[in-house]
Amino acid sequence: MTERLRRQLLVRSSRPVDLDQWPSDETFGWNKDAAKGELNKVIGEMAFIQRRLMAEATQSLLVVLQGRDASGKDGLVRHVMTGLNPAGVRVVSFKVPAGVEKDHDYLWRCHKAVPARGQVGVWNRSHYEDILVPRVKGLVAEDVWRRRYRHVRDFEQLLADEGTRVLKFYLNVSHEVQRQRLQKRIDNPESSWKHDPSDLSDREIWPLYEEAYADVLRETSRPHAPWYVVPADNKWVRDLVVARIMLDELVDMNPQLPLAEKTLKGTTVV
Repeated sequence: MTERLRRQLLVRSSRPVDLDQWPSDETFGWNKDAAKGELNKVIGEMAFIQRRLMAEATQSLLVVLQGRDASGKDGLVRHVMTGLNPAGVRVVSFKVPAGVEKDHDYLWRCHKAVPARGQVGVWNRSHYEDILVPRVKGLVAEDVWRRRYRHVRDFEQLLADEGTRVLKFYLNVSHEVQRQRLQKRIDNPESSWKHDPSDLSDREIWPLYEEAYADVLRETSRPHAPWYVVPADNKWVRDLVVARIMLDELVDMNPQLPLAEKTLKGTTVV
């Protein structure tokens, strides 16, 4: 079932990308209550394999999350990573470059955040912001942001060559659902602190971001670092889709426990 899901949501670089072909409200015929139960089961299976990944310490998994404001990146991290050993998970949230980050190339801070061998790394936004935002807001010349496609492809190939699996998820939320979530965020005193005025100004240029994302997905989806377009209008669908694909990737990685020292055989602890 997961293999079919991956094929359905996979971005293929050989085809033009139209985000409308991936409905943001897709449920795949799943039942909400059953899906929540399955999510718990999938997380448990991921946790079992993660222990082996940590013990093996020869490969790692990087999960990249991109999406419009209020698409659910934070919520996904909270729900899907629950149950994994926090000692083996590193979540990095990339903000606007500041301080020493501005004194280096745009990939410098990203390379520093790559998960170590044995770890699962989660990037809440990523190096892709340095293509999307400069393009949409005209911060750099076109030849600058266009050549970054090549930089990113080479960067992710390097990671793959060195033992880091890369999974990239675009959380596809509709314009209307985003409006509802942003309004709820503003109205709720417990979440209004998260509101950024740019959230509203970016809504005014939604088509420009859609076009930029479509190009980014097509230009940088490769077998060693695939993009998946995840329906994100329903949080429970979003979470289960990502969890299933992560589990499928971990199973394929097949981490092995190191062999115990031969001298341990017959050892008795007193």
